Amino acid sequence: MKRGNLYVISGPAGAGKSEIVKTVLAKHPDVKVSVSCTTRKPRPGEVEGESYYFVSDEEFDRLVAEDAFYEWAHVHQNRYGTPKAAVQQALAAGVDMILEIDVQGCLQAMEQDSQVTGIFISPPSRENLETRLRNRGTETEESIRVRLGNVANEVAQAYRYNYLIVHQDWNEVPDALNIAAEQVYAIISAKRCETAAQMGFLNELSASLKK
Repeated sequence: MKRGNLYVISGPAGAGKSEIVKTVLAKHPDVKVSVSCTTRKPRPGEVEGESYYFVSDEEFDRLVAEDAFYEWAHVHQNRYGTPKAAVQQALAAGVDMILEIDVQGCLQAMEQDSQVTGIFISPPSRENLETRLRNRGTETEESIRVRLGNVANEVAQAYRYNYLIVHQDWNEVPDALNIAAEQVYAIISAKRCETAAQMGFLNELSASLKK
């Protein structure tokens, strides 16, 4: 069976990664997402086992010690990690997987696996990003300050990604969310059409034509 492809989506907090991934999954059920573990507290509306696995610091330490994470990192005073077994099992079954993780985690994943495709989600401007963070209504002033302070370093890493998608201002581009989601799926579709991904079919076709 052909191995699934792994896509890592990351970018600054407030860039719209979660909404883009949710839109891709809703419109394209042939793509799945890995659920991460985190030590941060749930936000309103988040569901255990669907949004994240919410764990204590002690439980996270245990998982790190057991080498249970595909990648993990400190992000905005909390820790996030991707369960290794679930990702490897899905890829082995031929499922295309999305990991929605932070920039640190993405770079770890890309270093571990040369087949990982990195997609960076960028806001159109700093001002737009700050507006998005404030409109969440879930961030303290201290949290907003910390997140904005990290943006420059995160954007500096975007040069190392395979693709960059600018999630436009919804006030200026009302369909910005759907546009960004379809750009993500276009990348996935193109990856499936690469010659390397079609080698089995191509070999069979070539052999049959020589008979």
